[in-house]
Amino acid sequence: MFGYRVPAPDQAMLISGGKSRNPNTPFRVVTGHGKFVMPVFRKVRFLTLAMCEAEVEEICVTKQGIALNVRAVIAFKVGNDDESIVNAGQRFLSDQDQMSILTGRIFAGHLRSIVGSMTVEEIVTERQKLATEVLDGSKEEMAKIGLTVDSLQIQSIDDMKLGYVAAMAAPHNAAIQRQAQIAQAQANQVAAEAEQESKRKQAEYARQTSIVQAQYKAEIDRAQAVAAQAGPLAEAQAQREVIDAQTDLAQREASLRQQQLVAEVIKPAEAEAERVRVLAQADAEKMKIQAEAAASNDRVALDRMVIDQLPQIVKEAARGLAGANVNILNGADGLSEIAAGLVGQGLAILESVKKGIAADVAETDARAEVTEK
Repeated sequence: MFGYRVPAPDQAMLISGGKSRNPNTPFRVVTGHGKFVMPVFRKVRFLTLAMCEAEVEEICVTKQGIALNVRAVIAFKVGNDDESIVNAGQRFLSDQDQMSILTGRIFAGHLRSIVGSMTVEEIVTERQKLATEVLDGSKEEMAKIGLTVDSLQIQSIDDMKLGYVAAMAAPHNAAIQRQAQIAQAQANQVAAEAEQESKRKQAEYARQTSIVQAQYKAEIDRAQAVAAQAGPLAEAQAQREVIDAQTDLAQREASLRQQQLVAEVIKPAEAEAERVRVLAQADAEKMKIQAEAAASNDRVALDRMVIDQLPQIVKEAARGLAGANVNILNGADGLSEIAAGLVGQGLAILESVKKGIAADVAETDARAEVTEK
């Protein structure tokens, strides 16, 4: 809108050309809101309220007479109250960059003053004390020009190659280096112990692994050996069973062959031997009968007939014996019993034949006598 002005959030709007509510201020201060300004009759200017920075680098002489180059940074701004804005506006409105220059000069003077009352050791070890004292010393002057300081930082303290600061730090450096060496040695020792412990554990693990692997290999070898022997053992078992079966078969065949030999060779041979013995006995009987016949004239004809038929009878009996399948239970005794039985049967047959022949002769004689009558 024409004639309506609004300051930025970090600005103060200064309106001059009219009556101010405060008779001590030559202009009206507006912050945070807009204001209608009549053109031509009023003039508007803006003063920054933003943070500003000033750097200070000053050669200061300490209480010990040692020159130090001190570098510091000051952060400041225009105060937020109307009084501070009026004071700053009256001094810096036309050239606001002068705020940093003037602030640097003010702090340089106070910095020289404070450093001159302190030793190098205090300045180096108590920088915050130095900054606090500089701030306290400059606060009143800064307030007069409408500025407030937010912070003061001592950036560096240099003895300009005199070596005082380095010499002062040498014992501390030596102690720190010594502590660092001790700490490093301890760390190396701990690392060496940890490495040894790690190697020991690795060796123990390797040993246990080797033992387990050896056990596994032994079990595998045993299993493989058992598996390798299973085939030959099974084959040997099968061969043994085959041999047992063959042995049993051979025994059966031998028994059968023995029975066959007994039936085909021994028994016929024994029968033949018995036949020969019976024939021999018959011959002996024949000779006996012939002797008896020679002694008895009455029975010559009968005995002759019996004698003539006796070999044929014995031969027939022997022939029957040769074809018979006789089981001999008692060996030689049994064979003798069979032979004796056969001889007895032959003699019984002989006696029967004799009786038959005698009956026939008697009947023939009777018929002859009847015929003659």
